[in-house]
Amino acid sequence: MTAEPGFGPGKSSGDDGREDIAAFPGGVKAAVEAVLMVVDEPAAPEVLASVIGVPEPEVLAALTELQREYDGYTGDGPEGAPRGFELRDVAGGWRIFSRADYAPVVSKFVLEGQSARLSQAALETLAVIAYRQPVSRARVSAIRGVNVDSVVRTLVQRGLIVDAGTEPETGSLLYRTTPYFLERLGLGSLDELPQIAPHLPGLENLAEYEDTTY
Repeated sequence: MTAEPGFGPGKSSGDDGREDIAAFPGGVKAAVEAVLMVVDEPAAPEVLASVIGVPEPEVLAALTELQREYDGYTGDGPEGAPRGFELRDVAGGWRIFSRADYAPVVSKFVLEGQSARLSQAALETLAVIAYRQPVSRARVSAIRGVNVDSVVRTLVQRGLIVDAGTEPETGSLLYRTTPYFLERLGLGSLDELPQIAPHLPGLENLAEYEDTTY
């Protein structure tokens, strides 16, 4: 089958518009792995099969093989050390997790935040929450113009924000900053936050979003 424009080297599409998985480097197993790298909840085998365009038994075989490879097994016997991540079958689906053995170092990285600075996206999201708190993720997303779910999770893990109940009108979870946030900024209270307009041009009209329903 000849590769068509838009699919890149070694990749092609069938008459039904589906990708020819066999033409991709690594085949079904690599395709399954690629999808698992971006899921934010366990993916059911039937969903993976539908997305990739192969029978479910092939997906299950690929998942089992990947799981063994991550655990350090190849062929007929054990070879090498396990990877720092593992593939688990949980809650009716499959997802890649950090291996439990490495929980201490992962927790130190995520919770203490000493080995990585906040990204620009995280800083902007934190600024919106600080000035509009308590505020829902939907409102923050509307203000920033992008989805902020993963960024909010990062800020929660860093201890910079925490949930503050739910919004009466929509039931959405609300977020506010923590004492640790004030400590990191060297502030005694939220009253000491600088006026937003001079520092964040374009966000001085955040109050306009207060009356918006999501």
